[in-house]
Amino acid sequence: MSGVRDSLGRVGYDLLSHALGECRNARATGKLRVSGKPGGVFHLRDGCVVAVESPGAPGAEARLLRSGRVSGEQWAELLREASGARWPEAGLIAHGYAGAAQLRVVCMMAMQDAAFAVVAGDVEACDPLDAAFEPYAPVVLGETPGRLLQDAARKLAAVAALPRPVRPDRERPVPAVVPDEIRERLPPPQKELLAHADGRRTARDIAFATGLGAYTVTVGMARMLGEGLLELPAESASATRVTVRDLPTGALRQRPAGAPPALDPEVFSALSSAVAAGESPPPEPRPDPLPRSGDTAPVLPRREPGANAPSLPRREPGASGITESLAPERAGVSWKGFFRLRHRIWTPDSGT
Repeated sequence: MSGVRDSLGRVGYDLLSHALGECRNARATGKLRVSGKPGGVFHLRDGCVVAVESPGAPGAEARLLRSGRVSGEQWAELLREASGARWPEAGLIAHGYAGAAQLRVVCMMAMQDAAFAVVAGDVEACDPLDAAFEPYAPVVLGETPGRLLQDAARKLAAVAALPRPVRPDRERPVPAVVPDEIRERLPPPQKELLAHADGRRTARDIAFATGLGAYTVTVGMARMLGEGLLELPAESASATRVTVRDLPTGALRQRPAGAPPALDPEVFSALSSAVAAGESPPPEPRPDPLPRSGDTAPVLPRREPGANAPSLPRREPGASGITESLAPERAGVSWKGFFRLRHRIWTPDSGT
């Protein structure tokens, strides 16, 4: 996770900070488009940021719909009543779906969460400021760019300080094997993360599915990975691949059809028994010469397997071959007599 820990101080972050600082000094009004992954749009009014939109974090609309505060049918009715307005704030307050203070909090949280998603991602470039000003769910009082970026950097540093830091759009964990009694005692936010962590969803995907903030889901996912409630699936590329090599069949010579085998199995058995008994093996019979052209090939009698098989020599039990090698007819005297004669030899010291 060195990429998470090294996110601060990158060139992209400095580029974004410089661009927003120039807008602040010029008290500009418009939108600053940030290209990258996930990227986003910063809406400014008199040099202050009033809204941030990014595909890396759910906006105010997704927070209201996914949380169950407003249904899809109710939201469509509010848009028809607002005559096509993108943010039906007046209708939400009039129908009692949310209060004015609650909407301000929702808009502020959505703006800060989108800024965190932009900073946590890759910032490639900042386009020139566009004079068009169409903010979605803006806050009443804008936020200075420096303070907004400092808040996003502080959140990113907090994620990097965790034992198992994750990126909002990188890791896709799966639930770990947890006993049922421990799973039942988990708080509702962790149960919701366990229900949505299926190995295909990142923290960003879970944030859009639940209506929670991308930062909230990222921190919760990192903590559950450290506690052993979630785990990252092992990569399939780590498995050892088995290499099968073909035999060099082209270099082998093919035995001609009808040629006798290299060694008869019965002859091989007889040779093995003779070597084990200490006897000299019989001479190997030479094969008959091949018939010449015009000669009639001899017809060999066919012998059934196991019929009239020659009896194999057997060694007497306990015979090791030492007595035969030191026999009197071969050595001239037995080994016991040799040691008796050795003590009878005259020496000057013994006087014998």
